[in-house]
Amino acid sequence: MLIQLAIRDFAIVDTLDLEFQAGMTAITGETGAGKSILLGALGLCLGERADAGGVRHGADRADLSARFDIAEREDARAWLAARELATDDCLLRRVVTANGRSKAWINGQPCTIADLRELGECLIDVHSQHAHQALLNEDTHRRLLDDAAGHHKAVAELGDLHRQWHALRRQYRQRSENDEERQAKRQLLRYQVEELDQLDLQADELADLEQEQETLAHLEESLREAQFAADSCDHDEHGASTLLSQATQRLSRVPGSDRGALSEALGMLNDAQIQIEEAARELHHFVESTELDPQRLAWVEERLGEIHRIARKHHVMPEELSGLHRRLREELEALDGGDNDLETLRTRLDELRQQYRDSAREISETRQRAAKVFARQVQEQLAFLGMDKARFAVDVSPLETPQPHGLDRVSLQISANPGQPTRPLAKVASGGELSRVSLAIQVVAASHSTLATLVFDEVDVGISGATAEIVGQLLRRLGSDAQVMTVTHLPQVAAQAHQHLHIEKHSSDDATRTLMSQLDEAGRVRELARMLGGVKLSNRTLAHAREMLAASQRSAH
Repeated sequence: MLIQLAIRDFAIVDTLDLEFQAGMTAITGETGAGKSILLGALGLCLGERADAGGVRHGADRADLSARFDIAEREDARAWLAARELATDDCLLRRVVTANGRSKAWINGQPCTIADLRELGECLIDVHSQHAHQALLNEDTHRRLLDDAAGHHKAVAELGDLHRQWHALRRQYRQRSENDEERQAKRQLLRYQVEELDQLDLQADELADLEQEQETLAHLEESLREAQFAADSCDHDEHGASTLLSQATQRLSRVPGSDRGALSEALGMLNDAQIQIEEAARELHHFVESTELDPQRLAWVEERLGEIHRIARKHHVMPEELSGLHRRLREELEALDGGDNDLETLRTRLDELRQQYRDSAREISETRQRAAKVFARQVQEQLAFLGMDKARFAVDVSPLETPQPHGLDRVSLQISANPGQPTRPLAKVASGGELSRVSLAIQVVAASHSTLATLVFDEVDVGISGATAEIVGQLLRRLGSDAQVMTVTHLPQVAAQAHQHLHIEKHSSDDATRTLMSQLDEAGRVRELARMLGGVKLSNRTLAHAREMLAASQRSAH
């Protein structure tokens, strides 16, 4: 349950620290005092949209935080644990800057606004004064019935099935409609792949062919130059080998050639002669073993020409042909398997449709059963609220088109006068009746809620007199099992509360501030008297307020 709410520089609030208790808490104050500020601050902590207008004039930012006791909230603890956040406490914080930007934290860790909303759904349930307007929408009718039926998981799974089914149906339709185009593409791909199959370009073949072509094209020149080099090494008396041999012989006869610099030079000349003789042998071998092969050269050039021609045809570089070949083959294989894929899609489509219809029928049966119980419970609350002649019903009828939520149209209906058939709320109920019907439905909906904190924001609008006292009793009864917070203008409702918070506005020449305090018994009497009789409190009004408070507390016991 909500145990603390701290507000800093929000709207006309400078600083406000509130503590809340279990049971029913009434929140009252004059019109414009700022009761909506409290709920606005709480809403921001729960992930509602923020804007710069909420920041107090002259302040840089508004800082809001709400602390919850989640010892009994297994779903909230599981949510926190799944995100590796502390589970012994739950502190939601929201900061809104003067430029409209906002940041959020959960237990001190930064989070998204979506996280606040998601966790907030595990903590608190807000029933607003505009709920009766939402009752004119059949989507609200279905949501209320599903809340009472308690099959949210099944409905969510049904929505997933519906999305999968329709996504697959779109895919199947596109595949079917594009079959002719697919066949044409398949024919083109088959021709392209067959052409590349015939080319049969091997790995590294292009580089090898280019190197071979260069060698063969210059082979005659290579032989001529190799022969010249061989002759230069060892041909007649002017060859390098002969000249080196002569130099070595003459140098070796010089006195002292076996030592010093001459000895080193003589060694190098000997080595050079050996190298030249070896080079000559290699050159002679190359010339003698190599033959010109114009036919091979023609084949290599023709092969390279074909590779380049096909590369140009596909608008790729020659070295990219192997990758292109692989991709085109894979695409063709995928298209060749398209017929099987289409049949597989058809089978899967039938399976999903049947799964959806089976699940939707089960949900429909659950809704039919829940509708009877829900109608009876609302009927009981209407009688309690002075509409004992009214007859309330929940009509569950089939839809022509399957929807994510199922096959049902849910309509809340009422007959305000005996003998008249029930009709949809929007067509029958007057404003005052709709307010009471809305309250009865919200009380029943709250009784089905598993949340520990229920907030009622002026749900008693349009109600007065004895009915108002009954409304207070209903809210107090809810407060025996959950924390109930209600913003009200009715003293009959406020008198029933376990705790009473009072909001008032103080204005000076340069500032306006809102203060909130928990009232003791004397304070409650004065506030009830104000709500009963206005600003001037007479002894009679105070006595009436004192009697109302005492009677409410006695009836509660």
